[in-house]
Amino acid sequence: MERTMKGYGIVKEFEKFGLIEAEVPQCGPLDAIAEPVVLAACSSDPHQVHAGLPAGMILGHEVVARLVEVGAMVTDFKAGDIVCVGAVTADWYKKEAQDNIHQHSGGQNYGMNWCCFENGTFAQYFRIRQVDMNAALIPEGLTYEHALMTSDMVTTGFHGAELANIQIGDTVVVMGIGPVGLMSVAGAALRGAGRIIGIGSRPITKELAKFYGATDVLDYHDGPIDEQVLELLHGVQPDCVITTGGTQDTFARSVKMVKPNGTVSNLHAQTFDTVIPMADTLGWASHKTVTGGLCPGGRRRLERLMAVQAAGRLDPTKLITHRFHGFEHVMDAYNLMDKHPADCIKPVVYVE
Repeated sequence: MERTMKGYGIVKEFEKFGLIEAEVPQCGPLDAIAEPVVLAACSSDPHQVHAGLPAGMILGHEVVARLVEVGAMVTDFKAGDIVCVGAVTADWYKKEAQDNIHQHSGGQNYGMNWCCFENGTFAQYFRIRQVDMNAALIPEGLTYEHALMTSDMVTTGFHGAELANIQIGDTVVVMGIGPVGLMSVAGAALRGAGRIIGIGSRPITKELAKFYGATDVLDYHDGPIDEQVLELLHGVQPDCVITTGGTQDTFARSVKMVKPNGTVSNLHAQTFDTVIPMADTLGWASHKTVTGGLCPGGRRRLERLMAVQAAGRLDPTKLITHRFHGFEHVMDAYNLMDKHPADCIKPVVYVE
């Protein structure tokens, strides 16, 4: 294997994403070295560039890959296997895994190793740590695209529904119906929500939100969203709100609109100056819960989510709007997620 490789990552901190060169990663005894078969770009990729991650860091965390080398202690996979790998590839030997917060194994957010603490998947080769625990074979009947959407979009969107503690018949608001929000709609429906209100503006995502189970769709351009929701519900506050997009204002309105003892499940990257409204009045005594977290990773999580798809209860491939062929098109996929044209939900790149 070559000593150096090509990858797409941060050329200049805060400013430029593009083609760079890096060393080929080394395979530990529990690890695997893989090459991408099909990749997806994520809206968090440009966020990481603009946030100032260091130059030389290769990005990417959504992948279906072929294993080219496995470590001496790997038992369940072999070179040549094609696997789905989650965006979170935890270190299962850290004590946080036993506290059921494997996303933070070794430190806060350290479970998301790729493109944060180690080169990611927009590369000719990348390392999957503890591959027996962090990869899954693709079930018969599912495509690479099903597995690829599972790696981040499905597990993240469903985690929003899980954190919201949705009960059968609950009224749920999903603030933002991009790809993660659409999977939150789907997750809410599968958990038995009654009314699901999606908030978005693009025709393509409005239509897909209804396909995945939204009973209503509101446009934030039509007025303050909390006022629109309460008008639609005749003054009854929703049981929970899942935030996957928006601004400080929409987050504050999410907290304001949810019922006492309700939950706001936040999956959106809020800014440092975001505030919780009414915290200095009796609002603090309303028993509202605000929570959020990185998506779960790991082999069993991936297997469970793909089992839902194999049973015919979910088709996340409808998120895919753009398909490219050739590793060089990672740049095109990145640009789509950076610019967010009206017709784009998820772009994917077939490497071979």
